[in-house]
Amino acid sequence: MSAPLILVTNDDGIGATGLRVMAGQLEAIGEVIVAAPDREQSAVGHGISLARPLRVTDARDGWHAVSGTPADCVMLALLQLCPRRPSLVVSGMNVGVNLGADVFYSGTVAGALEGAIHEIPAIAVSQDLAVDVPIGELLARTARFASALAAQVLDKGLPPRSALNINAPSVLTEEFRWTRHGRRAYREQADRRLDLRGVPYYWIGGPPLACDHEPGTDGHTLAEGLISVTLLGLDLTAPPPSWYDQWRPGRSAR
Repeated sequence: MSAPLILVTNDDGIGATGLRVMAGQLEAIGEVIVAAPDREQSAVGHGISLARPLRVTDARDGWHAVSGTPADCVMLALLQLCPRRPSLVVSGMNVGVNLGADVFYSGTVAGALEGAIHEIPAIAVSQDLAVDVPIGELLARTARFASALAAQVLDKGLPPRSALNINAPSVLTEEFRWTRHGRRAYREQADRRLDLRGVPYYWIGGPPLACDHEPGTDGHTLAEGLISVTLLGLDLTAPPPSWYDQWRPGRSAR
């Protein structure tokens, strides 16, 4: 019986250290194929490239650099690059966390959710930065944890059309908690600048301000120094508003 095929992608690019560490650890539990962007694609969300062609360069055997987004990488790998259907998609390891609203912007999470769209169990892995702990030690710790969880997913599966979002803290710990999706605030800004020809351009984005510290959320768990594991689903349906049944002109069908 052949080893399970694990498709690995990221949004930091094919040369990222986190990708190398994560893929190397996963080789202990399956056959690994890598399809990752040929350059950084952070915060590109779940975009796919419909208006331009994608080009693939083989970085080495089983490692493919794609001129597109993480979602492009996963879709292209499933349709063209993988020798057979993967049993698991792993996206990361990202340097920097993906908490709260980050999941809607994150290329790392998008890579995992693209696997879920194709009904393949998937995991996104992100690592918080540290001041006093070498990044190599943190990446190795989180890769071991994510690989152990990946082995469990390969054995037991996940609910249909879902993915796990792992966020590891900036301290060395093996303790984790199952969490729910919280909130994360940023200082939103759009700076107006001038290029060398005097033509204006804009630079959007800002640093994070705060995380949801409600117990049980991903941000609160990370702040406590624990690894956060959140199950994300593709169904974004929310309960209807309180006034929906009284609204006219049309009467709701039941």
